[in-house]
Amino acid sequence: MQRLNRHDFPGAHYSDRVIQFGEGNFLRAFIDWQLDWLNQHHGIDAGVVVVRPRNRVVEDSLNQQDGLYTTLIRGLNQQGEQVSETRLIRSLNREIQPYQQFDDFLALARAPQMRFVFSNTTEAGIAFAEQDRLEDAPASSFPGKLTQLLWTRFTHFAGAADKGWLIVPCELIDHNGDALRELVLRYIKHWMLPPEFARWVLDHCAFYNTLVDRIVTGYPADGESIAAQLGYEDRYLVAGEVYYQFVIQGPDALARELKLDQLAPEVKFVDDISPYKAQKVAILNGAHTAMVPVAFLSGVESVGEAMDDAAIAGYVDALLRDEVIPTLDLPSDELHAFADAVQRRFRNPFIRHALLSIALNGMTKFRTRILPQLLLAQQQTGQWPPRLTFAFAALLAFYRGEQGDKQWSLQDDEYWLQQFAELWPAVNQNKMTPEQLVQAVLRNSHHWGEDLTQRPGLAPAISQHLQNIIVHGMRTALLQLR
Repeated sequence: MQRLNRHDFPGAHYSDRVIQFGEGNFLRAFIDWQLDWLNQHHGIDAGVVVVRPRNRVVEDSLNQQDGLYTTLIRGLNQQGEQVSETRLIRSLNREIQPYQQFDDFLALARAPQMRFVFSNTTEAGIAFAEQDRLEDAPASSFPGKLTQLLWTRFTHFAGAADKGWLIVPCELIDHNGDALRELVLRYIKHWMLPPEFARWVLDHCAFYNTLVDRIVTGYPADGESIAAQLGYEDRYLVAGEVYYQFVIQGPDALARELKLDQLAPEVKFVDDISPYKAQKVAILNGAHTAMVPVAFLSGVESVGEAMDDAAIAGYVDALLRDEVIPTLDLPSDELHAFADAVQRRFRNPFIRHALLSIALNGMTKFRTRILPQLLLAQQQTGQWPPRLTFAFAALLAFYRGEQGDKQWSLQDDEYWLQQFAELWPAVNQNKMTPEQLVQAVLRNSHHWGEDLTQRPGLAPAISQHLQNIIVHGMRTALLQLR
């Protein structure tokens, strides 16, 4: 079978206008997929040059396919129907490895038509490396490499105002655009570059804060059968879910020039990204964290199986509608639509998401994803929300590490592993009551940010749920929940 290439599979070719730091699955099924659609339907003529941010020699690269690859988008649409669509992506032109092609890397900065920078270098990628030097070929960090490119562009075009770049990081950190800009400015100071360059970066380069969301699973297990249907070999075939969201905070130049507003409502340009971050953490991540211990202790192994269970699915839906959404700041209809989308994503038949694989660091996840809504709900209503407190009790029961003849490994900070290794045997041997266990956990102000035993009624509410789980089992306790 012929491997995908532009000679045997001719088609549109677009001008180099986008630099992309990162060759991974996510950006190829997210940014490059969006740009390909906009190229075809709105004529933006945005071709992508990929820069591998790490020093890793690879025998095979996107260049072996002339930048071509296929996306396989599968899941449930808004009507709950199964969707499976392939798209041959032509927006990506070539790949550069800067450690082996440093001159080609710097040449990107001298290309007058180059305008946009996208990145996904993992959360650790937006960082400062003290040892980096301007003369390095290249700097080790992503912000260092970006500063090298910007300095090259500034000097080559004599600081021309119209040669600034629109820079769109997609790393999953808060205020990623602001953080990247500050690191570039830090490198400018560290390398003692002229203040005129810093002013050009501030005045003529835009750094956007973003929130990105799409599950991308990579090369599918049924890739060979998909290739047979496509009629070509594609080693960079990448599968992702139907749902995606791209929230962008920054000047409107990006919307005008790339016409990303044509992808609304999935792409949103906003004045403040914070409510959308809160929505994702509370609804998407919070639902995962609340679901895992309840479903696992009910005998379920995966997210999809949990959503096929009427009791668990009903619990998740009520938790979101009645207890989480009222604590958030976005319009109610928008929040409920997001909750609908989240539950469709959980039901995606093409993705099997094992519960134990998302149980890692559950105590920290509960603090960041659920505790704020738990406290806000009580402040709003004067009552402790029954499902969120049940989720807390279920998490504590999960950290028992066993149920009947079933045992499982716990993965968390050593402190919590040690605590539960002492607390649960004491409860099992009747040396401690479940309520005392709850109080011992809630009392840790270092973890929770306060002594939660000082919140009247919280410990008793959680303790009652935990007692029901211990005595009756998770499924019966869930069915008794009102």
